Amino acid sequence: MNLSVCPAILMSLVMVAALSACDSAPKEENTLVLHNARIYTANPAQPTAEAMAVKDGRIVMVGAEEEVLAAHPEAGRLDAEGRAVVPGLIDAHAHLMGLGVSMMQADLVGTASKEEVIERLEAFEETLPEEAWLTGRGWDQNDWPEKDFPTRYDLDEAFPERPVWLRRIDGHAAWANTAALRVVGLERLREMPDPEGGAIRRDARGEPTGVFVDAAMGIVGRHVPPLTDEQLDEALRRAIGETKRFGLTSVHEAGVDRATVARYRRAIDEDRFDLRVYAMVGGRGETFDAFCNDPLLDYGGKLTVRAVKFYMDGALGSRGAALLEDYSDDPGNRGLLMHTPEAFTEDVRAALACGYQVNTHAIGDRGNRVTLDGYEAAGVAPGERHRIEHAQVVAPEDFPRFARLGVIASMQPTHATSDMYWAEDRLGPERVRGAYAWRTFLDQGVALAFGSDFPVERVDPLLGFYAAVTRQDAEGWPEGGWQPEQRLTREETLRAFTRDAAYAAFQEASLGSLEPGKLADFVLLSKDIMTVPAPEILETEVVATYLGGKKIYGKE
Repeated sequence: MNLSVCPAILMSLVMVAALSACDSAPKEENTLVLHNARIYTANPAQPTAEAMAVKDGRIVMVGAEEEVLAAHPEAGRLDAEGRAVVPGLIDAHAHLMGLGVSMMQADLVGTASKEEVIERLEAFEETLPEEAWLTGRGWDQNDWPEKDFPTRYDLDEAFPERPVWLRRIDGHAAWANTAALRVVGLERLREMPDPEGGAIRRDARGEPTGVFVDAAMGIVGRHVPPLTDEQLDEALRRAIGETKRFGLTSVHEAGVDRATVARYRRAIDEDRFDLRVYAMVGGRGETFDAFCNDPLLDYGGKLTVRAVKFYMDGALGSRGAALLEDYSDDPGNRGLLMHTPEAFTEDVRAALACGYQVNTHAIGDRGNRVTLDGYEAAGVAPGERHRIEHAQVVAPEDFPRFARLGVIASMQPTHATSDMYWAEDRLGPERVRGAYAWRTFLDQGVALAFGSDFPVERVDPLLGFYAAVTRQDAEGWPEGGWQPEQRLTREETLRAFTRDAAYAAFQEASLGSLEPGKLADFVLLSKDIMTVPAPEILETEVVATYLGGKKIYGKE
């Protein structure tokens, strides 16, 4: 064909050749530049930036937009449209499977009375087969007009035949109806002594009321039919859906068994695990022995098992937290220790011999003191980064001991704003000054790792961020904040939810801040939580969550 007489064809061939040349030009594969952003890095050497380059799931450059774009001209682009970006948020104390299981039960969080509890249960019962137990979680008698614990008789009229088992919001007490007690045996319960570290609540006649505290919960709880494997997989799917929706890229799970570890590994292998989990085995036993001196480190980049969680006492809301003196609103009651001091020290020694990081639940001032005593007697060293989970009420003379022993305070800011309405009733005006004392810990040089304890509290870490900087509820009460001297700055709070939480899991080399070499876990927010008026923190939503440079959640 004579191309000289077909200029249109000639032009088409030239354009195709040019496009082919462009397509064949070298490009930066697996590279993305996030730009037009206000990036809060949690890196003290470079606190803020405008852009960030990610390659193969890791950060390779952080800096000014013009410089990052110039260094990576052929990378993919992600325009943040001026939004705030923070490191992937870390919840340093949570119960992932507990969250999932609670999502398969009746939701009792926020119920304002026993009557409302029953209304929700009746609605949920319609979804159940005839033979199933009716289970739920989230009730809190402190939110009801009558603050006393409920009884089985409150449930019996609505549910005379179906067994009912309802865990309190803190997970440290449970409420059953008479049908559930019949499964155990009412006569047996009448004669049964309280187990060590637990209480069967009884009325003036000695009759079990249907409320079981801490170690006593297993008396009934072990009779509740377990979920099937399929149901547990669904519970895990729902739980991870919640974590990524709220910008969590990592969770420290406070208590797992071998079956849960195996479930997580299968989910990772099948690419349905959009989360990093730092897991603590749940006390001594089969799982403790399985990982003794044989930790699971970084399975698939998403699962680590190298810590153990012990329980020292119960919870303040159910008056199970171990106190040095009587509860101010319950004379004669000083709470419950789960172990004798001598037995606890032996547990710590065994854990140290296995190479575990030791993380102990301690809420009351006696619980915290006995924990510190056990750590000291067992010979913990500061560089080993052992933790106390909650560290909720601490005697003044014990704060310096955290720093001296290098113990990390793993705390949950929303516990303070949930409990502030009644905490002084429990503790009195002097003792309460050592409660939820984040500023006191920081001033003593103690590292803080923040979390939520979900499903005890809601999953959203921005609720904890707001609580830490304001010490107020969503209505702005009390004016100026509850014990405002314990408030933190926004920078300190972000660090506790990112960099220092990663430090508490020995993961600060790869997680917790946005800097070259680290994993590209980051979150885009609808508002700038570091600058907006405090109430607007509660209005902030997660726009997108990225795990290793991969988008795992995004709003439409």
